[in-house]
Amino acid sequence: MRIIQFREAVCEAMSEEMRRDERVYLMGEEVAEYNGAYKASKGMLDEFGPKRVIDTPIAELGFAGISVGAAMNGLRPIVEFMTFNFSMVAIDQIINNAAKMYQMSGGQLNVPIVFRGPTASAGQLAATHSQAFESWYANCPGLKVVVPADPYDAKGLLKAAIRDEDPVLVMESEQMYGDKGEVPEEEYIIEIGKAKVKRQGTDVTIVSFGKILKVAFAAAEELEKEGISCEVIDLRSVRPIDYDTIIKSVKKTNRCVIVEEAWPLGAISSELTYMIQKRAFDYLDAPVIRVNTADTPAAYSPTLIEEFLPSPEKVIKAIRAVLYKD
Repeated sequence: MRIIQFREAVCEAMSEEMRRDERVYLMGEEVAEYNGAYKASKGMLDEFGPKRVIDTPIAELGFAGISVGAAMNGLRPIVEFMTFNFSMVAIDQIINNAAKMYQMSGGQLNVPIVFRGPTASAGQLAATHSQAFESWYANCPGLKVVVPADPYDAKGLLKAAIRDEDPVLVMESEQMYGDKGEVPEEEYIIEIGKAKVKRQGTDVTIVSFGKILKVAFAAAEELEKEGISCEVIDLRSVRPIDYDTIIKSVKKTNRCVIVEEAWPLGAISSELTYMIQKRAFDYLDAPVIRVNTADTPAAYSPTLIEEFLPSPEKVIKAIRAVLYKD
């Protein structure tokens, strides 16, 4: 199987869907002439032309609104935010229009639109450019939210999102666009709302998603040297959430640690902790432990960023706690 970069997988997904369906178009800042801020739309302007790969002004509220209206009228837009931090300018269009239109129109108008771009921290970008918004958007009925962790999922989930009849947010990471992974040349789609067990284990379940899944894997690999067997689940989708896969794993391992790059209050990990204790309480041999970011704005200093983010060391400490009740 061929090896390609995350950005190439994103580009392939969009290009293949644009060839398949002439209603699909891409709009955002620098997506055309510059080939995308992260080169995720490289070559698309040359192939599809300026009517379907559209550079915009720095006006997220405006081009998000244009695309919501276009989706209501039969097109299938892909809206790229240079970072989801900038989607805050367009959040009214996403939350109050895209997410609610089907219900408010009595089922007469659906909004088949994709909002995609990077989320969470990406190095020294400071407080206003380092925020994880997955749980924010997952809180809103009418939206679907997916977070790919590798090139294979990036392509399969994005293709599914473009074909979906409802608004889907595809939340990526600036620090993953250069990641490489196996991606088939043949057509494939990954179902939205299905988690994947990416590492089998017997002693503890680790649940994570997105780029911070790398931290979970690093912790699992280190603990394997001590004979501790970690099962690692990639959520892939945070709305809808595949609770069944998580509960099945917890019933097997009897312990769970959730790793998430987000503030702890109102996080996806909060929801998962509640559902695990609701559906698998009698199987737990220890309380569920969450590993989140620090409950502060992100700093600029690299040493403070390191303290702010989940790390393998923090995950290992949490796993030891659920295993030995330290």
